[in-house]
Amino acid sequence: MNDELRLSLDWVLEAPREQVFDGLTDPTEVVKWWGPHGFTLPSAEIDLTVGGGYRFVMKPPEGDPFHVAGRFLSIDPPRGISYTFRYEEPAPDDRETVVTLVLEDHGQQTVVFLTQGAFATQERLLLHRNGWSDSIERLKAFLDK
Repeated sequence: MNDELRLSLDWVLEAPREQVFDGLTDPTEVVKWWGPHGFTLPSAEIDLTVGGGYRFVMKPPEGDPFHVAGRFLSIDPPRGISYTFRYEEPAPDDRETVVTLVLEDHGQQTVVFLTQGAFATQERLLLHRNGWSDSIERLKAFLDK
């Protein structure tokens, strides 16, 4: 995999690992924080089984809703998950990627390690870097409630 077109990020969340895992995988929680700032998630379907799928309806601040979907490759509660990620209405330079989230327990804190890739272009990698950064900020705020 081309490391230049692979996203690698990490964050510290002020919540126990089990709570973070639930926030990442429970559709009733995911709809409250997923997506970049200004986006809403009107619908989230999650079949949290290996081989099971997920499908999110994302609504940008302006414009039509679009869909992201994929299949779970591995599930290890509360340590992490891995899944495919694709846009159902892809742009020409989109491709299916693999997202891996590893959750490291630090008592009342959780370190989240994310990798995703490989992307077709640097622009798509940057789009996802910004999207994940906004989403995790929103997840932090959600977990703080």
